[in-house]
Amino acid sequence: MEEESTTTLHRMFEGIEDPRVDRTKHHQLLDIMLIAILGVLCGADGWVDIEAFGNTKEAWLKTFLDLPNGIPSHDTFGRVFARLDPKQFEECFLNWVGGVTEKITGVVAIDGKTLRRSHDAANGKKALHLVSAWAVENRMVLDQVAVDEKSNDITAIPEVLKLLDLAGCLVTIDAMGTQRAIAAQIIEQQADYALALKENQGNLYENVKDSFALAQKDHFRDIEYQFYAHH
Repeated sequence: MEEESTTTLHRMFEGIEDPRVDRTKHHQLLDIMLIAILGVLCGADGWVDIEAFGNTKEAWLKTFLDLPNGIPSHDTFGRVFARLDPKQFEECFLNWVGGVTEKITGVVAIDGKTLRRSHDAANGKKALHLVSAWAVENRMVLDQVAVDEKSNDITAIPEVLKLLDLAGCLVTIDAMGTQRAIAAQIIEQQADYALALKENQGNLYENVKDSFALAQKDHFRDIEYQFYAHH
């Protein structure tokens, strides 16, 4: 099983383009990427921890990696990952995760969070804001998309959704994502949705409130809710 997993890792990441020039290639790109991935999976937090993980597990790593010049330094990890194409790496990583995890089931919660201490006031850099998809039943983050500084969650949510196989799932999103286009996309991806509403969302909020009041009065018998079909 372990051999099968490492073979899958090799296959998924071997196509990533190497951004380095030949004279600087003291370590193989695949070795660098796989050590970093395995290190993070084992709890490494940062390049120094990943280097330490590599040195601790070097004998084991050599059973499936070449490592012609041993374990790369933390500076090497940082330089290489800073130059990798993030979209290309993300696509390969998601393909690998999708291949080794079970089918997504149950609730998928979409949420936006701002990372603490990720801003750089001296250089005018705002804090990093991510929109994440959390699979409640699988207990794992399925994907994250960084929100552009000039944009918001509404533009990032569709990007997260389209990367996921949501068939049969229930997608939950807060009031920011309560948009016709987002609801339509979830339905198109063969999933259901539970979207939050706030009072500032006008007639839709009032109509939903009235519908639930009527349903409660009638003890929820034979009531079919199709709010978005009429708004």
